[in-house]
Amino acid sequence: MTTPAPESFIENSLLQGDNFRITPITPRLVRLEWSPSGTFEDRPSVFATNRELRDESARVSETATGVRVETDHYVLDYDRGEFSANGLSLSVLGGVSNYHSIWRYQQDLSLPAHRTARREGRTTRPLDGNLGGATRTLDEADGAVDLDPGVNSTYGYADIDDSGSMVFGPDGELQARGAEPGSVDLYVFAAGRDHVAAVRDLFALSGPQPLLPRWALGNWWSRYHRYTEESYLELMDRFEDEGVPLSVAVIDMDWHLTDVDPVYGSGWTGYTWDPELFPDPARFQQALHDRGLRVTLNDHPADGVRAFEELYEKVAEAMGRKADGAAVEFDPTDPGFLRAYLEVLHRGLEELGTDFWWLDWQSGPYSKVPGMDPLWVLNHVQYEDTRKQNGDGLLLSRYAGPGSHRYPVGFSGDAVISWKSLAFQPRMTAAAANIGYGWWSHDIGGHMGGYWDDELATRWVQFGVFSPILRLHSSSSRFTGKEPWMFPEPAHAVMVEQLRLRHRLVPYLHAMNRRAHREGRSLVEPTYFEDTSIEAYVYRDQYLFGSELLVAPIVRPVDRTTRLAVAEAWLPAGRWTDVTTGISYRGGRLASLHRDVSSIPVLLRAGGFLPLVAEGESLDIRETTPALEVLVAGGADGTFTLAEETEPGTWVETVFSLDIEAGRLTIEPATGDGPPARTTWELSLLGFGRGAADNLKARGAEIQSVTTADGRVRVRLVGAGTEPVVLEGAGLGTTGPGDVLGQVETVLRGAAIGYFTKDLLFAQLERDGAAALSSVAAYGTVPVFTPEDVEHGHPTPELVAALTELLLAES
Repeated sequence: MTTPAPESFIENSLLQGDNFRITPITPRLVRLEWSPSGTFEDRPSVFATNRELRDESARVSETATGVRVETDHYVLDYDRGEFSANGLSLSVLGGVSNYHSIWRYQQDLSLPAHRTARREGRTTRPLDGNLGGATRTLDEADGAVDLDPGVNSTYGYADIDDSGSMVFGPDGELQARGAEPGSVDLYVFAAGRDHVAAVRDLFALSGPQPLLPRWALGNWWSRYHRYTEESYLELMDRFEDEGVPLSVAVIDMDWHLTDVDPVYGSGWTGYTWDPELFPDPARFQQALHDRGLRVTLNDHPADGVRAFEELYEKVAEAMGRKADGAAVEFDPTDPGFLRAYLEVLHRGLEELGTDFWWLDWQSGPYSKVPGMDPLWVLNHVQYEDTRKQNGDGLLLSRYAGPGSHRYPVGFSGDAVISWKSLAFQPRMTAAAANIGYGWWSHDIGGHMGGYWDDELATRWVQFGVFSPILRLHSSSSRFTGKEPWMFPEPAHAVMVEQLRLRHRLVPYLHAMNRRAHREGRSLVEPTYFEDTSIEAYVYRDQYLFGSELLVAPIVRPVDRTTRLAVAEAWLPAGRWTDVTTGISYRGGRLASLHRDVSSIPVLLRAGGFLPLVAEGESLDIRETTPALEVLVAGGADGTFTLAEETEPGTWVETVFSLDIEAGRLTIEPATGDGPPARTTWELSLLGFGRGAADNLKARGAEIQSVTTADGRVRVRLVGAGTEPVVLEGAGLGTTGPGDVLGQVETVLRGAAIGYFTKDLLFAQLERDGAAALSSVAAYGTVPVFTPEDVEHGHPTPELVAALTELLLAES
């Protein structure tokens, strides 16, 4: 606790009384404090690190009943008494027009059934419209779990209770707050439906998401398995032979001694490499580095440092105690232990080649010091130590509450292998943006339990490609491995192609990584961050993936007749083009998107640009400026800035723009330190009209080739220099639906219906297009010619829906 705040912090005396303090932080964020003793907390907390932030534009006035604070976004009324629902309220302004937009202190919006449940001790949540945030773990979860609240709500307000959070001392050390009983420290967010603004206020108060190292954006291999040095390196070479690039090697707990004398306890905690498995840890990790991989080791620190560990005597000496055989107890509340833990124990292991740590620890928040959460402490000190040592701050650990976004990456835990688990992970990942926790690493493919399903495994990998961190993982069961070659075709081939796609996406991912850090965004965000239509709040299994893409993962099995699975999605206003099929869709509507096992719906917004590593180029993560293929979607003007880190901390930017009225696509020269020497650009034009390839002209480069296929135009430009490259043609202002008839043929080819029926359907759809849908939907209008057609003759509703998607995509 501190003494009352200096006068410089509170310019208007109406905002502070004997027991209260009100601090406008931004025009959408206010801090509310109540102290029985009249003292207030000014030390930065783990949530609120920027205590100096103030909204100087807030208007303060005295009312007949107390004090009023007004901004352009809220009106707060307070009666100067102990906080209560009657005496403290905040009305959200601007676009949230119902009575629920009035926040009251500790108001109860629950239905009677919820109140009864709470009285009986059952878990429930008030109906405050909160859109959710993150959760500590998915361990053993088979489907959805409750999420902790975020700063966004359908009612336009949300609050974060900071009353019990740990604080930072004068030297930056974490301390228990020691709040007096009855004290309140509350932050109220009043952003209405401007969800992006709410999260930006969160970052302003709590600090930004760090910039991830580029190598973290590739494929991670992880498995709980008793590898040897030889078997692990052979596995890495097998991935290379399969054409699957990797960037991070995760070594789960069996790297250390696990079969220990029971006198020491269990073998989960350990810091001594198992010499039978890894006789030379430095050699092993150097071999991984030589293959372009970063290395992380799993750490379960709960049992401390015991006498059998190689570094036991050094740790005991660092703690100022004798190495008498008694364990050095794990105690993150002890600064002396933390120093020994980092500077002796972990440093000794890092000198052998370990790049960062996987803290597999979710217990707490209990410790010897009430109010000290061991997970929070470990996340903070380990992340900062890694950043100090090698410049790349990275940690794999669990979410510990608001403010955890400063310590990426989040490990979501040991989920069950099931469709229900997969179905929850996209919506969980998107919701985490509501608390600024943008960098999730799930166990892609699931960890344990469940059953063998190659289709499920394939869909999970496809979601992983379009998730923040792709880390394949599984349990120690010999049957749960996620190596692509363990699966039959077509799952094997699709997984390989998708894992290659992840590395092709790295130029886009790293540009979005920088955007997230600089602009207060997350790589994955709910659709309602951009479109606040009612449907956007209902359809939460889809999400925005960076500034250019909308992704709708497939989380349900294929239909037996169509051999297609469906994602029900809400398409925001505008035009969206699938980057795989090339089909364009009108937005502002619901859409049933059908896909076979080879892809999921990934839609590029009109006027959007998607930079990919060009086909045939190296997918080694160390290649910082590979040749690129840039996908461009027609239908609207657009601008995109490609930011590339050519060396650590050195960035160059290339700006792409599309002007459809002028029929012009421009690539500006790269700016920054050490711009990439690209003289060739590969452009793939999606969603343009049939004449897009006609009469194209270029300035600043020569058109080497123009090809068209599958509803897209490919243009190769050669000779780019220091001047802008301009591609011009009237067709760049046109739009087209893509190869709809080709996709119709693909759908019919895979459908389990009679061949005569397929021929009749295709002929009718080829002739009449969408006008034929009404007769196709009427089952009795399709003749039956053979006995086989009696069972398989008529199009099912699922097949009609798949054909309707294509033929009415732009309607």
